[in-house]
Amino acid sequence: MSTTSSTGRPAAPGSTTPARPAAVAAPGAGPAPAVPVPPTEAAAAATLGVETTARTTSAKPRPATGITGAQSLVRSLEAVGVEVIFGIPGGAILPAYDPLFDSAVRHVLVRHEQGAGHAATGYAQATGKVGVCMATSGPGATNLVTPLADAYMDSVPMVAITGQVPSAAIGTDAFQEADIRGITMPITKHNFLITDAAEIPQAIAEAFHLASTGRPGPVLVDIAKDALQATTDFAWPPRLDLPGYKPTTRPHGKQVREAAALIAAARRPVLYVGGGVLKAHATEQLAELAELTGAPVVTTLMARGAFPDSHPQHLGMPGMHGTVAAVTALQKADLLVALGARFDDRVTGKLSSFAPEAQIVHADIDPAEIGKNRRADVPIVGDAKATIIELVAALRAEHAAGNTPELGEWWEQLDDWRTRYPLGYDWPEDGMLSPQYVIERLGAIAGPEAIYASGVGQHQMWAAQFIKYEKPMTWLNSGGLGTMGYAVPAAMGAKYGCPDATVWAIDGDGCFQMTNQELATCAIEGIPIKVAVINNGNLGMVRQWQTLFYQGRYSNTELHTHGAEGTPDAPKRVRIPDFVTLAEALGCVGLRCESKDDVDSVIEKAMAINDAPVVIDFIVGSDAQVWPMVAAGSSNDEILAARDVRPVFGDGQV
Repeated sequence: MSTTSSTGRPAAPGSTTPARPAAVAAPGAGPAPAVPVPPTEAAAAATLGVETTARTTSAKPRPATGITGAQSLVRSLEAVGVEVIFGIPGGAILPAYDPLFDSAVRHVLVRHEQGAGHAATGYAQATGKVGVCMATSGPGATNLVTPLADAYMDSVPMVAITGQVPSAAIGTDAFQEADIRGITMPITKHNFLITDAAEIPQAIAEAFHLASTGRPGPVLVDIAKDALQATTDFAWPPRLDLPGYKPTTRPHGKQVREAAALIAAARRPVLYVGGGVLKAHATEQLAELAELTGAPVVTTLMARGAFPDSHPQHLGMPGMHGTVAAVTALQKADLLVALGARFDDRVTGKLSSFAPEAQIVHADIDPAEIGKNRRADVPIVGDAKATIIELVAALRAEHAAGNTPELGEWWEQLDDWRTRYPLGYDWPEDGMLSPQYVIERLGAIAGPEAIYASGVGQHQMWAAQFIKYEKPMTWLNSGGLGTMGYAVPAAMGAKYGCPDATVWAIDGDGCFQMTNQELATCAIEGIPIKVAVINNGNLGMVRQWQTLFYQGRYSNTELHTHGAEGTPDAPKRVRIPDFVTLAEALGCVGLRCESKDDVDSVIEKAMAINDAPVVIDFIVGSDAQVWPMVAAGSSNDEILAARDVRPVFGDGQV
C-alpha cells in the first residue's frame, strides 16, 4: 500500500526520506499524453478519472463485483488509458495474463525483460505517454532493474508491474522471490507492494499520477500472486491518497522578475537547455524566449531537438563531446539561464572551473536539483513551460523599460568560434568506411521527421553530432545511465507509439549484441524498425580511451565482428556473429555496406522496406574517434577540437 514521508511527499516503502520530487509533463507541443496532465494535482487526478479530497469525478468504467484482483488490475489499466504493455509472463504474474487475453490493451511479448523496460521507455520518450512494462517475480523483476534505473536518471514516465510470490511466502526465500520493492527503492520515484486485491485500483491510479506529474519518473507496482487471485469488487474512480504531494508547477513571480533583470543586463548570456524542456512540451515557448533574448542556445544530449539545429542562435550540444562553440560559450558566459538542466558532470567538466564568471539562473521542476552541483543566483522552482511563459512576459516588460542588452560583440566571438572550429572528421587512413559519414548520410536521407534511438558509445555521440534535429521527441537515448543495449528495444517502443514515423536504431556492434533478440519481437509483432549497426569490430569508446589514456593497450575490447580475408601471415577470420545472417535468422532483412559509394543506396533500400525490420551492417574503421573532447575530470577550458588540436581563442577575446 502507499506510504508517505513525514513531509507528506510519497516515500519509498520502508524509507524515512522523501522520494525525489517529480514533475508535471505539461501539455503542449509534441504528441499529447495518453492522459493529459494539467498543472494541479486535483486537475491531474480528474483526467485519470480518480477522486481526490478536493473533488469527485464520475467513473469511466463500470463497477464490478466478484471479480479477481487480476481482472481489477486489467480494468484499472484500461481506465488510465494504457494502449500497450511490453512484457513476459511467469508464474507470479500469470493470473494477470488471463484477463489481459480479452482486453483491448495490446501486449507485446518481448524476449527479455530488459527489452520490455527499454521499449516502455522508448514509447514514453517518443509519445509523451506513460510507458508500461510487466514481468514476473524474482529474475523477471530483477531484469527490469536496469531500465528502471535508466528511466529514473532520464526522468521518463514509466510504470512497471511485477508479480510477487503469495503474501504468506514473502520473506521466506520462496521460489523466485526477490524483494523488488527494496531493490528498486533508490531508482524509482515511488513503489508499491500490494497484498490486498481491494487496493489494486488505487495503486494503479496513484502510480500513473506519480509517473506523469511533477518530475516524471518510473513507478513500480509489485502485486502478490494471491492478491491477483483473490475475489474483490472493482470501482472507479478510486481516491488518491497522496497527502503533501503537490509539485510546484507555477514559478515564483519575484524570482522570474529577478531572472529577467539579469538577462536584460547580461552581455554574454547563454540559454543552457536540458531535457526538462522536452518533458514539459515547452519547445515553442523556448523558441520565443530565445528570439526575444537574442542569446545563444545550447541543448544537452537529453535536449537534442528541443531547439532546431538550423536556427542561427543554436550553438549545438555542450559537454564532453560538445561543439567547441557550445562548450566555450558556457565557459566564457557572464550569465547562464539553465532550463530543465542539472549541471551534470558531462556538461560541466571539472566543476570548480566551470563557467567561472557566470551568474546562474536555474529553473527546474525538481527543487532537489537546484544548487545540487552549482549554486544558483536566482533559483526558480516550476514547470519549464510555465516558467518560460512568465519569463517571456517579464522580459518584455524589461525591454519596454529600455533595458535591452547589446549582444553584438558576443555574437562576433561566438560566430568566430563556430566558424574556426566546426564539427568535422577525417576518413580512416586504412581506406575503410567513415562511421561519421554513415551517420551523417543516414540523417540526411531519413530526414528530420524520423525518430532516432541510439545505443551508448561513439555511435551515440556521432548520432548526436552529425544528425540534424529539428523537431522535439525525435532523439531517444540513454543519457544519464549510459545503458548499452538501449537502442533496439527503445526503437521498438517508439515505433509502436508512432507507427507512421520512420524509426532508426543507431547501434554499435557491442550494444547491438546485448538486446538484438528483440528484433524477433519486432518481426513477429509487425514493428518494422530499421537498425544501423556501426560495426567497428570493437567496444569503440573504450578503445578510444585506451588509445588516448592507456598507451594503446587494447585490453579486451576487440569483438571479432570484423572479418579478415587472410594473408600468408594471418589466417582468414570469419565474422562472429555475422550480423546479416543473424538479422535474417531473427526474421529481418539483413544488408551490409562496406564502401562509401554504397552508403546512400543501402540506406535508401532500407527506407523502402516497410513490412519487416531491416538491419544494415556498416563495416567501418576501427580507429575513428569522437571529437571535440574534454577528458573526464578536466576543465572545459582544456577542450580539444581534435586530437592534439587545442583551440586558440586569441588576445582580446573573453
